[in-house]
Amino acid sequence: MLEELRPTDRRAALVVEHLSKRFGDRVAFEDVSFEVGYGEVFGFLGPNGAGKTTTVRALGTLIAPTSGAASVAGIPLSAANGPAIRARISIMPESPGLYQRLTIAENLRCFAGLYELDDIPGRIERALKAVNLLDRAGDSCGSLSKGLRQRVALARALLNDPAVLFLDEPTSGLDPVATHDVHELIVSLRERGVTIFLTTHRLTEAERLCHRVAILNSTMRLLGRPDELRERLFKQSLGVRVRDPIEDPGPVFGDLPGVDGWRMSASGCYELAVSDAQIAAPALARALVDAGADILSLAESHHSLEDVYLQLIDEDVEAIRR
Repeated sequence: MLEELRPTDRRAALVVEHLSKRFGDRVAFEDVSFEVGYGEVFGFLGPNGAGKTTTVRALGTLIAPTSGAASVAGIPLSAANGPAIRARISIMPESPGLYQRLTIAENLRCFAGLYELDDIPGRIERALKAVNLLDRAGDSCGSLSKGLRQRVALARALLNDPAVLFLDEPTSGLDPVATHDVHELIVSLRERGVTIFLTTHRLTEAERLCHRVAILNSTMRLLGRPDELRERLFKQSLGVRVRDPIEDPGPVFGDLPGVDGWRMSASGCYELAVSDAQIAAPALARALVDAGADILSLAESHHSLEDVYLQLIDEDVEAIRR
């Protein structure tokens, strides 16, 4: 049964509490909880089948959750509140779903009519300006590249000035130039304070665009800012590259302050796990010089969001095997 939300939960653009969706015996997602603030770009990551799109469909009132509670744009999620929620959000699916024989402007007029919006010409003009397509309004959608069709779909999603914009894999299948264009549009929306819920497989995309990210694999695995997630999963480390291999690195690295361990990487770089890089790095440089090593580089290693993602997914695979 869906639970009622407390009135104080209206302060966030999205509030999700222990939400689950099952299709018979199959669990799409389970016990998912998070909040998204107004004006935040929130990344929702996970492998295929993790439940990302199903979560978007549930929050967008396209399907009913099995259990839990949610609030979307300040409105409790329920069947009765579906029309009110849909009036305050927009969902841009992976496939644009445009009428190919209609022009860009005709497509937007059609969808604006379905929303029963006022000032349709003004809304279309503002939406096309936002995606830099005002001069292409008369072009047939069937003549557009996939990247341009994605921009039209984004314009369509902006017609009703949504409080929350759901973008489901907006750059899927796009070439690097079209992907860059969509990224720039998302950045401009972020700067305007639009609340964006972004599902994506592109981890560099999430790292660049999102204030916070969640990693889902049927259940919520991790939630936070990308830098927080890196710090939670990985110890600080230093990478050292020298001209020639150190004959006996054990004594050089073994007793250094702040160094907890070391290994030689496949690329020939020494990687040292450290508790405090600011203490360890100067001591390491001095020890290498004393050992007669020629230092080519010494820097703190930075794990990417991709490292975080792969670490979690690997843990899930290992858990299933056990």
